[in-house]
Amino acid sequence: MKHNFGAGPCILPKEVFQEASEAVIDFNNTGLSILEISHRSKEFEQVVVEAEALVRELLEVPEGYSVLFLQGGASQQFAMIPMNILPEGGKAAYLDTGVWATKAAKEASKLGNVEIVASSSDKNYTYIPKDFVVPADATYFHYTSNNTIYGTEIFEKPKVSIPTAVDMSSDILSRVINVADFDLIYAGAQKNMGPAGVTLVIVKDDLLGKSGRVIPSIFDYQQHAKAGSMYNTPPVYSIYVSLLNLRWLKEKGGVSVIEQENIIKARTLYDEIERNPYFKGTANQEDRSRMNVTFVMDTAEQEAAFLELAKERGLIGLKGHRSVGGFRASIYNALTISSVNALVDAMKEFEEKQGA
Repeated sequence: MKHNFGAGPCILPKEVFQEASEAVIDFNNTGLSILEISHRSKEFEQVVVEAEALVRELLEVPEGYSVLFLQGGASQQFAMIPMNILPEGGKAAYLDTGVWATKAAKEASKLGNVEIVASSSDKNYTYIPKDFVVPADATYFHYTSNNTIYGTEIFEKPKVSIPTAVDMSSDILSRVINVADFDLIYAGAQKNMGPAGVTLVIVKDDLLGKSGRVIPSIFDYQQHAKAGSMYNTPPVYSIYVSLLNLRWLKEKGGVSVIEQENIIKARTLYDEIERNPYFKGTANQEDRSRMNVTFVMDTAEQEAAFLELAKERGLIGLKGHRSVGGFRASIYNALTISSVNALVDAMKEFEEKQGA
């Protein structure tokens, strides 16, 4: 058995894989593959309608927000956000907590002025900055809620008085949030929502059409909202598999239920890291991510030996990002507690072998 701790594209529930594979051969008894049906067909239009309805239900999206399924990943959103909501010559405020936050700010700086309100780069992004001030004259404030590389997460929205945009690519649908606290939420699907290829955007309608810019239609949120995420040919299969995953999450009891499971999984693994003398966490304890657990060992030789043991035990995707080293265990929604226990057992086994 394989236990997939990869950071993304990542694990999805087995039943989702099964149903998605069947649809590749015959989608909903149409005699056609999901890969070949028209995106303008009644059958696929129903997929988009249901997927949007489930996002609204699971996240309790209030009235006055558009829910969009777009392409280009979160990286395209780095540019689309300032295109759509930052006026020419305007200023945006960004919190720098890692690689993706840095890239988002860099793209925005091509379209306006960017002020970095705080950064944790001084300690290789192992903590979340606190007590920073967001300028009141900025058009919007942007932050990344979970940092996949460095293993930190922001659980409470910073208190700001201006519109807020948040990149939730790696913790969307993993915990309860109040969508009304945000003006724009975006997330690549390939962590908790579905496969790579589709990006979820939840944007307050009041923000749209206010930048004063002439925006190419393909990058204009208003155009996508008017077309119901069908302005151009959408990523049909990615949206369909996301729909299956959203159904799975609803059947489990929704976001509040999966949040409790995620808390248990994270606590189980962090407890072993703290107990086991051969492993050491890299992120500040108060800022530790529930989605991406980062840890190291004292020597490269020990890390190589543990990776070999992990491979023998079917534990894959554990090698840390090159900028941090060590290990990264991504424990997204679909990863079961049994997989976390398998990793903990391997850590205990390594400890016992070293002490033998």
